[in-house]
Formats: sequence, C-alpha cells, structure tokens
Amino acid sequence: MADIMGMMKQAQAMQAKMQAMQEELERTLVEGASGGGMVRITLTAKGEMRGIAIDPSMIKVEEKEILEDLIIAAHEDARKQGERVMAEKMKTVTAGLQLPPGMKLPF
Repeated sequence: MADIMGMMKQAQAMQAKMQAMQEELERTLVEGASGGGMVRITLTAKGEMRGIAIDPSMIKVEEKEILEDLIIAAHEDARKQGERVMAEKMKTVTAGLQLPPGMKLPF
C-alpha cells in the first residue's frame, strides 16, 4: 500500500511540474529565420506566433511567392526550435519517473 501512496505523491509532484513547465513554455520565445535572416518569425515554445519581421527589400509584388515560401520556412524553423525546447523541459520534468515503454507525455 505504501508503494501506491508513493506513486500517487510522485504523480502529483509531476503534475505540478508539468503545469509549471506549460506556463514557462507559454513565456519562452523562439525565433526561426529563412532567406539568410531576411524573414524572421517569433513563436512561443508552444507554437503561438508572436511576431514576424520581413526585410523591406523582400516586399516586392513580383517576388510575392518567394516571400510566402520564406515565411513558411521561417515558421517551420521556429516551430522546430520550440519542439526542441519543449523536449528538453520534458526531460527535466519526467526525470526519475518510471514510465512504461512507449508512453509519452503530455498525454
């Protein structure tokens, strides 16, 4: 019975850590860039877009498709950086917790 109580306490502690991590990820900003930095996108580590910066030289009607592609590439770069940040934070939250093989958090 003590083993179950220990697991319950461990689960509650992990839940509190997860909540704190989620709040931190909402405040953590990552930036993705493309076109040699001519297009930059800022996201939270959870993926919410917070900003976009486009070099004025890119704003040409005849290069609209290029700019669109660069925006997509910058967003993807920022998203991947956010995923890396989230993965690193998850390692610290789940440290010491014995999860069954293949089980991933958050659920």
